Amino acid sequence: MKLLVICNSSAGGADDDALRTVLRTLEEGADVLTSEDPDDLASVLAAHPDRVPVAVGGDGSLHALVAALAARGELGDRTVGLVPLGTGNDLARGLGIPLDPHEAARVVLDGHTRALDLLTEDRGGIVVNAVHVGVGAQASEQATPLKPFLRRTAYAVGAVLAGLRARGWRLRITVDGTPVADGRRRVLMAGIGNGTTIGGGTPLTPAARPDDGLADVVVSFAVSLPARLGFALLLRRGEHRSRADVRTYRGGEITIAGEAVPVNADGELGAAVTRRTWTVRPGAWRILAPEADAAGQAGVTR
Repeated sequence: MKLLVICNSSAGGADDDALRTVLRTLEEGADVLTSEDPDDLASVLAAHPDRVPVAVGGDGSLHALVAALAARGELGDRTVGLVPLGTGNDLARGLGIPLDPHEAARVVLDGHTRALDLLTEDRGGIVVNAVHVGVGAQASEQATPLKPFLRRTAYAVGAVLAGLRARGWRLRITVDGTPVADGRRRVLMAGIGNGTTIGGGTPLTPAARPDDGLADVVVSFAVSLPARLGFALLLRRGEHRSRADVRTYRGGEITIAGEAVPVNADGELGAAVTRRTWTVRPGAWRILAPEADAAGQAGVTR
């Protein structure tokens, strides 16, 4: 196997020892070419069309790689690898890719090729794991400057800060054309999950499967302070769907419109939007991952 290992030294969980472990393991079983923090992924990919690109970093690193392949029209032609050395590593968790650098590198060498769905935005962007709008995106904004010091804990601190301040947004939300929020009732958060977790393991859409052709959607109307606190506590345990002010859906096209609301896609905070549509592209890209069981879920992440 010929690998193009794309290292992101700025990923929140990366360090020199981990990178050395990954490269040493990969070199035992493959012809490895490394590229550190490339400014232009498209050029790097074009220069090495015969190699399997491997993202060494977090969800943002994988997002950038898949987006570059999509822009080049190569999603269906090139399988990718992932060694999760970021802060959250949420897609890796959902796929059962180990968080240990050596074991994750072994999955790249020995793993199975798995076709996954992709969320595409009407403005041309893509989402590999999850997108969430509202208080969750605000939490990510609050957590960003804390990541170098608090690592995964930064997400929890950011969530507390955002939860104390959020008043909700008046949003119209449709799932496959059916209205699920009419714009009159304030929405605290809306999440669209291809994967199961956000923010380093928070199970926003715990029943989601990344290869079933549908996205899981969760909408929270918990906007009063007591409701926000209750929602946050249950969200960390994946029990938020039991609340009366939380609704869940599944669909292939989701539109959110209304007041300008912050958006976070694959851990990256974007500009506030007043309208956005996401559409599921079934089996649009491929990744090296542990073999999924009969239910479509991978083994437990170490």
